[in-house]
Amino acid sequence: MEWQPLAADPAAGSGYFDAYAAIGLLAVIGVLFVVVSFTANRLLRPVVDTPEKLLAYECGVDPVGEGWAHTQIRYYVYAFLYVIFAVDAIYLFPWATVFSAAGFGATTLVEMFVFVGFLAVGLLYAWKKGVLEWT
Repeated sequence: MEWQPLAADPAAGSGYFDAYAAIGLLAVIGVLFVVVSFTANRLLRPVVDTPEKLLAYECGVDPVGEGWAHTQIRYYVYAFLYVIFAVDAIYLFPWATVFSAAGFGATTLVEMFVFVGFLAVGLLYAWKKGVLEWT
């Protein structure tokens, strides 16, 4: 018996667009759920503004002083260095699997050296700025 494609029967559905219709319907239901939830919240909540309610609340402690907190820039640099090494690990593991495939050896080797070179320049810059010294 030879395979034959199904006839385009409107009663059976077109097949290809049925999946998109299901996704579209799910998106519409999701948006409607959010709109109805926010509208119900706005209509049902009590609106009584008291001085205590308008205060900034931080872990049960009344706010004292200014609302601005000073943070040292070195913490952002540490976070940036972490992102650099995390991205490095994310790209090196798949590269190691593709490197052994036929036809990808030289090209992927050159691309990875360029990538590691960019990371090395960033690390060298951080080292020259003294970021990596724990004092």
